[in-house]
Amino acid sequence: MSVISSMTGFGRCERVTEEARILVELKSVNHRYLDLAVKMPRRFNCFEARIRQIIREYIERGKTDVYIQYEDYTDGTKKLKYNYAVAKEYMEYAAQMAEDFGIPNDIKVSGLMRLEDVLIMEEKSGNDEQLWEVLEPVLREACESFRAARRTEGDALRADLLEKLSRMSAYVEEIESFSPAVVEEYRRRLGEKIRDTLSEASLTADEGRIVTEITIYADKICTDEEMVRLKSHIGAMRQKLQAGGALGRELDFIAQEMNREANTTLSKANHLRIADTAIALKTEIEKIREQVQNIE
Repeated sequence: MSVISSMTGFGRCERVTEEARILVELKSVNHRYLDLAVKMPRRFNCFEARIRQIIREYIERGKTDVYIQYEDYTDGTKKLKYNYAVAKEYMEYAAQMAEDFGIPNDIKVSGLMRLEDVLIMEEKSGNDEQLWEVLEPVLREACESFRAARRTEGDALRADLLEKLSRMSAYVEEIESFSPAVVEEYRRRLGEKIRDTLSEASLTADEGRIVTEITIYADKICTDEEMVRLKSHIGAMRQKLQAGGALGRELDFIAQEMNREANTTLSKANHLRIADTAIALKTEIEKIREQVQNIE
């Protein structure tokens, strides 16, 4: 049996060495397409395309958030930078304001240092490929954990859907077992009503024409075609669930077709037992439609 995956899942990998600590986490929820959001330290921005490409190897659909944390334990990884151009602008504006308002210009070096962007902390440039060699295995291990979690939940979804399909099959069989007797009873009562009406009006009856009209009207409440199509849809969904893969969209389409047949059956039902069973059938289909939204 091939695997299927849920669109909700969580994966995590953390690696700590004497030089650094790196943590990668992934979590996802349902989404029509693959929607990736990656949050990471600025020094990893150059790897974004590679990160996204690796994640796509493990995910096809879902709104997925990726969090990357990195701490470098080695000395000299950051440096303080004095931004002369920004400091110069601050000083020029301060001098202009002092002149405009006739007040002392009391800016001191200690105050200037605290102004935004005068002093900035920068990461020292390093070897990007060495950094990628540290990140990639942690990212892949987190993706493996993430995929395993989604597959575990996918197995549970498959079992639940197969159980619901079995209940649907039972409802279809129940409707099929009642349908012939209901149609025959409908034909008999309709025939009697037509004959009584003609008798009261002193009209002669064309027996062949009556039989034809009764058959036409009786066929309008017959659900044989709907049941045949429903059984076909149930079989198709079972087959796809066994085959596995990224089949969420296909299952959603089949569920819509199931719902169409159930609605038609309910609209034709003129027998309480069939109507109740059709409602139960429709309820089960709605549950299936909700569940397939969770499948990748």
